[in-house]
Amino acid sequence: MASQAPSSDIQALFNRIAPVYDQLNDQLSFGWHQIWKRMAVKWSGATGGDRVLDLCCGTGDVTLLLAEAVGPQGQVYGVDFACELLVVAAERENRMGATGEERPRVVWQSGDVLGLEFPDQSFDAATMGYGLRNVVDIPQALRELHRVLKPGAQAAILDMNHPMNETLRRLQRWYLDQFVVPCATRLGMRDEYLYINPSIDRFPRGPEQVAIAQEIGFTQATHYPIAFGMMGVLVLKR
Repeated sequence: MASQAPSSDIQALFNRIAPVYDQLNDQLSFGWHQIWKRMAVKWSGATGGDRVLDLCCGTGDVTLLLAEAVGPQGQVYGVDFACELLVVAAERENRMGATGEERPRVVWQSGDVLGLEFPDQSFDAATMGYGLRNVVDIPQALRELHRVLKPGAQAAILDMNHPMNETLRRLQRWYLDQFVVPCATRLGMRDEYLYINPSIDRFPRGPEQVAIAQEIGFTQATHYPIAFGMMGVLVLKR
């Protein structure tokens, strides 16, 4: 099993890829990542007036979808430890113009999912997109998520998945090596995107994620494979 990079190295990696992150996501998923992110927001159960949290928010795709879901009476926090990604997220929100009656302003906040600066039972719903696979301590990240959710609140965690079918895993590996890395190379980000395959190899599969969540104390935990099992959404209820 591949070893996990230090947290500081992962943080530096995401700061470096911030300028091309959105462009590559669109190209490499053929736009499907937007559909998967909407699925995650729906599974989070976020609704009008809720106080919600998007962890590892990156450039704010999921965060802004959450803002639409909770409406102008809600509160939204987008948290990431890569400050350069937060800059891109805030600029994206500003380009969208006045919030009007559609959504609240987002609080963009630098923070570490392993030690969140929020009180216990603070949020009605939460999401995390492509973040759990990259944390250095998955159980601790889920413990912090459990701590800040209100009783009965839900969270949806979208990430790449290690397919149970090894033929699909070989196809996934081929796609990443032969398409994703070359695309990143053209943008000067080859080394930054070589990390994806090793990160999938060490990432717990869906049933393992469910077991970790249940041990932590989530009352319900279900992992939904999507995109032929190459992606997945872990849905949790506190």
